[in-house]
Amino acid sequence: MKTISLIAAGLLAMSAAVAQEPPWQALPTVAPAPADNPTTPAKVELGKMLFFDPRFSSTGTVSCFSCHNVMEGGEDHRPTSIGVHGQKGGRNAPTVWNAALLSVLFWDGRAATLEEQAKGPPVNPIEMGMENLRAVIDSIQHIQGYRPYFEKAFGAGDVVTMDNAARAIAAYERTLLTPNSPYDRYVLGDKSALTEQQVRGMKAFVRVGCMTCHQGPLFSGPAMPAGTGNFVRFPSFPQNPYVALYDLLKDKGRFAVTHNPADESVWRVPMLRNLVYTAPYMHNGSVNTLPDAVRVMTAGQIGRNLADNDVDDIVAFLQSLTGEFPQQTMPRLPPTPGELLGP
Repeated sequence: MKTISLIAAGLLAMSAAVAQEPPWQALPTVAPAPADNPTTPAKVELGKMLFFDPRFSSTGTVSCFSCHNVMEGGEDHRPTSIGVHGQKGGRNAPTVWNAALLSVLFWDGRAATLEEQAKGPPVNPIEMGMENLRAVIDSIQHIQGYRPYFEKAFGAGDVVTMDNAARAIAAYERTLLTPNSPYDRYVLGDKSALTEQQVRGMKAFVRVGCMTCHQGPLFSGPAMPAGTGNFVRFPSFPQNPYVALYDLLKDKGRFAVTHNPADESVWRVPMLRNLVYTAPYMHNGSVNTLPDAVRVMTAGQIGRNLADNDVDDIVAFLQSLTGEFPQQTMPRLPPTPGELLGP
């Protein structure tokens, strides 16, 4: 019951703070980096190559980019992603855009940092299917063309390691921020940046109660130390028709990590940036449109069915959270040695 009490106390505290003064915050233009992994151009260059390289997978067909398309919304528009051998995962792929500003990663918050998160998918049997992390880095070590990039990023010596590969991927992901949305410009003083409907939606967002959970620059909750997540129960009001329609209780959420019954149906609060690019919605990718997502969330979390005009206004406000995407180009990867191809 401790987790439930903490969540309830946190929601009450956030609700009281929002009622006093909505803490509108613009998106930072630079992501903070940990002391042991400062962001450098060499790391970003290497990390980008590894992010796009399908040789991180057992079949040579799945890369980070496969599920996190940075040429668009940073995910794959599937309800759940497809990994090696056509296997389907159990959860919707979260966007990689702005993920560098989250305090925990994955829907259940099981990774504290981008570096830790980068080591998960390669050894997931459904996603990239490598036997273990040793097998992952073995494949990279056999591609001699990678060594100069590792040495440029990390110095000479035994630097082609899984830890350094994860550091490089994390460094690249810290460049994936989308600031300067209409909302950001409005918050920073340009009152012409939002339409009248978007301003109405901004007010409705607070009045309805959305900001109880969705606040901060990402609208994923208040700032937290790395490794400390903003978690809520979803749905908090399970007696509504959307629960069965979208099968929202099948996945037990954070319970899969903690095995604590109090964590059933508990999830990290997702960010609301760039939602026009990230359909379908919810942890299982079951909701296709933004208006339907607003209806599902307000019914499930606030216990209310909104009038259509409120839904339309809130959707217009959410659309204003779409920022500017930094230009992305496909990297040139080192060639595959013939001995890696097998018989």
